[in-house]
Amino acid sequence: MVVLNKIYTRTGDKGDTALGDGTRVAKHAARVTAYGTVDELNAHVGMARQVAEGETDVALSRIQNDLFDLGADLCRPDLAADETAEYPPLRMVEAQTTRLEAEIDVMNVVLEPLRSFVLPGGTALSAHLHVCRTVARRAERLAVELAGEEEVNPHAVRYLNRLSDWFFVAARVANDNGKADVLWTPGANR
Repeated sequence: MVVLNKIYTRTGDKGDTALGDGTRVAKHAARVTAYGTVDELNAHVGMARQVAEGETDVALSRIQNDLFDLGADLCRPDLAADETAEYPPLRMVEAQTTRLEAEIDVMNVVLEPLRSFVLPGGTALSAHLHVCRTVARRAERLAVELAGEEEVNPHAVRYLNRLSDWFFVAARVANDNGKADVLWTPGANR
């Protein structure tokens, strides 16, 4: 159980931080940058929830919880040590990505196929969800970059990939099921 009774510790004052296994690394290390971007994404999801309602808000709440799971996964290196750890680390699992896919499929039923690229915007919720989509893509790129240097749970990367798709489809649904999408007109202002 997490107990946070003192927020500042001064342990990172020289530019390093502790990973989930206690290893100290630079605050700009690839792993810290990856899970820090997941944290940033979670804050953007919180902003989107300020204008979301009903099932969309409930789904975003689930995603926020998943993003904390994802941060916990990414902050814990050495997947091989999981089985011998005193406390088994929290890792992303396939079911979390499968749930996103099922939700995407349900949302996509009401949408007409796109004949152009969508510009971020439309309703306030759609605009927030497009910001979430782009930050999710950045988090994914950083997780993939990390995976090129160190071992990363492949379910974490898959989740981020699917999550950005989820945000895209949800943004279209938030634009009157795609009817109010703002479409790109190539070369419109030449």
